[in-house]
Amino acid sequence: MFDNLSEKLQRVFKNLRGEGKLSAENMESALREIRMALLEADVNFKVVKQLIEAIKVKAMGEEVLSALSPSQQVIKIVNEELIKILGSHESRLRFANEPPSVFLIVGLQGSGKTTSTGKLARWLSKNGHRPMLVSVDVYRPAAREQLRVVARDAGQPIYEGAPGEALPLELTRSARREAVNNGRDVLLVDTAGRLHIDDALMGELRQLKEQLNPVEILFVADAMTGQDAVKSADEFHKQLGITGVILTKMDGDARGGAALSIRQVTGQPLKFVGIGEKLDALEQFHPDRVANRILGMGDILSFIEKASEQIDQKKAVEMQRKLIENDFTLADFRDQLKSIRKLGPLSSLLDMMPKVGMMKELSNVKVDEKEIGRVVAIIDSMTPRERANHMIINGTRRRRIAKGSGTSVQEVNQLLKQYAEARKMMKSLSGGLMGKRLGKMKLPGGFPFDIPGLGR
Repeated sequence: MFDNLSEKLQRVFKNLRGEGKLSAENMESALREIRMALLEADVNFKVVKQLIEAIKVKAMGEEVLSALSPSQQVIKIVNEELIKILGSHESRLRFANEPPSVFLIVGLQGSGKTTSTGKLARWLSKNGHRPMLVSVDVYRPAAREQLRVVARDAGQPIYEGAPGEALPLELTRSARREAVNNGRDVLLVDTAGRLHIDDALMGELRQLKEQLNPVEILFVADAMTGQDAVKSADEFHKQLGITGVILTKMDGDARGGAALSIRQVTGQPLKFVGIGEKLDALEQFHPDRVANRILGMGDILSFIEKASEQIDQKKAVEMQRKLIENDFTLADFRDQLKSIRKLGPLSSLLDMMPKVGMMKELSNVKVDEKEIGRVVAIIDSMTPRERANHMIINGTRRRRIAKGSGTSVQEVNQLLKQYAEARKMMKSLSGGLMGKRLGKMKLPGGFPFDIPGLGR
């Protein structure tokens, strides 16, 4: 997410740091490079123009040009202006005074509406709400069946309709009544889409809006379509009055132009982003955190929040003790890998790390998700005694473990070698300054390790 833009902006700031002092000339050059980086990231040209003008007014001031660290001042200005473009602060969902709150989920066909409806239902459930889903897409074959499967996987109820209910307005009336009777406080309405915007689609959506009086009309857009997503969002807003946007497939969009444009073009906030196929791969959109990520500062807060949700605090404290006392077994190693996998794709976790200092090289790390599965399989094929004491694993045992895990003896040897080296490193650290630091650390959100030098 934003990889290409982040890399180019980092290069611009590096060049600025190389200048002994900023001048109007090298500042103009830097602004040209920032403009090109934004345009190549598929950011709307009007948004680019507005952003560059705002940066220029502040960055060309005497205070910045004469500052001791002018490049840092420029980074600060770019960060502030990016946050403004993205929406200044996260926009929370609105809820009706009298439940159920109705959320109308709209968008073009193929944008990911149905999956996003399921993801949002799961997110609401995790955050103290009791949602119910209903599909009013009576045109596309198996559309309602698709939502039924998604709702089942999300563990949330769905109103499937009574015999004879075949019209969207009938379905929504009955679904709202069912939600009230069952104490559901949010009704998510998955609407029909089209391959393009037409009068029939908009007419139906306006009827639904008039009948349901939704507190949220959320437009779902595919980030991979770039400015087409922005244009569609703008058109839907002009005709329907959307209240927010869910941008899907953000994990596959290295440019990020839609995310940077949609708030400024439509005037409506980006509320959620989809970052994967799984139903828990939906994140609230935080403009300040995204701006930090674009500028290579990372997103440690989101990282800690993910860890807080998934990692058991008692287990984390016990793991910290084992690390300090060098009592870290292969079984512990396996459990840690499983805990990390709960946090989501490793590539998205690395994306949250600051691209500075010792963490800079993380951007070059190639993540093989299957490798974790192989390591877990190897350790699972060991006996409890072997996991507790790796020193007893001789040649015969290694061949048995390889056969049981469907791997090779070489892969078993490689794992044991890496594990032995890690233990050796932990032992040396635990006896020195690092050990003292670990002993005093409070774990962020229950995560089983901390990152030296990053703070909180």
